[in-house]
Amino acid sequence: MEAVEWKFGQGLRGDYDKMGADWTVPQIPDDYSDADHAMWRRLYVRQTELVKRYGARDYLDSLATLDFGPDIPRFEDINAVLRKRSGWEIVGVPGFLPDSVFFRHLAERRFPVTVWIRKPAEFDYIVEPDVFHDLFGHVPLLANPVFADFMQLYGRHAREAEPHGGTAMLGRLYWYSVEFGLIRGADGLKAYGAGLLSSPGEIAYALEDPRPRRIPFDPPRCLRTGFKIDEYQKTYFVIDNYEQLFDSFENTDLIACFRNWKDEEPFDPAIEYVGH
Repeated sequence: MEAVEWKFGQGLRGDYDKMGADWTVPQIPDDYSDADHAMWRRLYVRQTELVKRYGARDYLDSLATLDFGPDIPRFEDINAVLRKRSGWEIVGVPGFLPDSVFFRHLAERRFPVTVWIRKPAEFDYIVEPDVFHDLFGHVPLLANPVFADFMQLYGRHAREAEPHGGTAMLGRLYWYSVEFGLIRGADGLKAYGAGLLSSPGEIAYALEDPRPRRIPFDPPRCLRTGFKIDEYQKTYFVIDNYEQLFDSFENTDLIACFRNWKDEEPFDPAIEYVGH
């Protein structure tokens, strides 16, 4: 199968004309309309109930600490908490970024957050990330020091490896960990990936439906496994803790992986493979 990856320029709904040299834009809270805040509120109320059942404990603890509230949060308020907890901050962006820009932000402990919010017609599904997906799905775990360190490690290794032709493979690893990862803890199997935590339907499917495969996290396998952005996953990768996420990625020779597999077709996620 041919992997379908998120790409810079897919959608381009944000105002790219007003961004700085680092591709960031200021969040202007007064620019959000009453309808924008109402959309945030509807999404927040629905998803909060779902993550109480399906979300990882560390995510829920951080979500409570950030205390987003009923209106679209101010980035400066979130940063006041993140800097104390993990040394991270969020920066506003108009939408998708070039890979090199995105990697650089992560390597410097900055997470890009889209400043606009979806329209009512996109309430249940949106093709490109908006402020709700980024804030609700991604940002809480950045308050967890181990996960936050993994995100920086990803950015650093990705910058080093990008010239070797592994951008698409790095996107697959990000997809199957940061976006759609599962974690097994004392309270059972839970979601920690932002794509699941911000999804009204896939979060239950990922944890309860008998159809998808749920296999141990394995960076080389993630690098080689394709995905589609417009359907539920056929395979989910499971970690036991965030230290495992950090250590296994740190100990993977990314450049060797790219050299060996960058020109090969990605694995079909619906099919079980033996070895790498």
